[in-house]
Amino acid sequence: MNALKLLLSDFYFLVIFSGCIAFLISSRIFPAIIYLSNTKNLMDVPGERSMHVNKTPTLGGIGIFIAFSLTIILFAIFTDLSQTDLIKLLSLLGGITILLFLGIKDDILVLSPRKKIIGQIFAATMVVLMTDIRIDNFGGLLGIEELHPFFSIIFSIFIFIFIINAFNLTDGIDGLAASIAIFASTVFGIFFLINGSYLMTFVSFILVSSLVGFLRFNLSDTQKIFMGDSGSMFVGFILAFQGIALLGMSGSEALDFKLNGLPVIVLAVFAFPILDTTRVFFIRLKQGRSPFSADRNHIHHRLLDLGFTHKSATIIICAFNTLIVALTLFVDFLNINIHFLLLIVLIIVPLLHLFPFFIEQEKDKGTMKFAKPKLTF
Repeated sequence: MNALKLLLSDFYFLVIFSGCIAFLISSRIFPAIIYLSNTKNLMDVPGERSMHVNKTPTLGGIGIFIAFSLTIILFAIFTDLSQTDLIKLLSLLGGITILLFLGIKDDILVLSPRKKIIGQIFAATMVVLMTDIRIDNFGGLLGIEELHPFFSIIFSIFIFIFIINAFNLTDGIDGLAASIAIFASTVFGIFFLINGSYLMTFVSFILVSSLVGFLRFNLSDTQKIFMGDSGSMFVGFILAFQGIALLGMSGSEALDFKLNGLPVIVLAVFAFPILDTTRVFFIRLKQGRSPFSADRNHIHHRLLDLGFTHKSATIIICAFNTLIVALTLFVDFLNINIHFLLLIVLIIVPLLHLFPFFIEQEKDKGTMKFAKPKLTF
């Protein structure tokens, strides 16, 4: 018994143990969800914009949610959380529960964008106001330091909503959304771990383990399941929660490991979702359509049109995002505004040089028709 207490008091052991528990729950629960979806016909039927040809279960988010929530609750039981951390945890669980049920309704019955946005605003506002996790300082980026509290709250809620929808839009091919989330949460988790932010470390690595368990089924040929809106919205919410919490730590003098351009690093982690979403929204608005209307203008669609498989397209995109983060970390010694400018160059220049077909488009009878790619590599 004393040995067990000693192990449970070890932070690193708890991180590894909780990760294993989340992976185990995740791995075991998806076959049951797949069976239930097949039995009750809760499937995604392929359409003209679909990336698959067979009916596929779409309620993968339920499994990720159960694995994440049960494990984080177990962590809370075995550790002595402060009242502040307990409020953060309960607020986070409340927010992701709201988004989970919105996503389930959208996956099964279809939910209007307006109702989804209202739910996202409610979840984000609850977390920002109850936990005070918000962006209150730009750290000198664009010459901006501390933000007015009111503007800080509004801006933070906006960032939550933007990241939720940016991540939701990346969930278009097998493995992409989960892989990007695993990478982002791992980067955040390492920083939290080094600086002794216990709660946020567990949030990061429990999410990673839950997603790894999902990924093996998402990439499976025989037991495939999609994340669906039931997963992509609340996973995006957790990633936004981590990113904003990380930015909130940047001004602390007690950090063991500090980054000069932390806001730029966080932007680099979200580089691909931000780039793809901004680009797609711009194209849709330019065509006089709602930014939330569906089409095949995403970067992953263009890679598939080139003949890449889902897995190879996912690898290319994740490699691109990883390279951006690595290069951004490498030049962290620069002035934050030069750092930010370099990040923009790192994202835009390779994209325009290697993939000019990403920005080519033509209209044919009111629908989008992709121009033939003119590769320069």
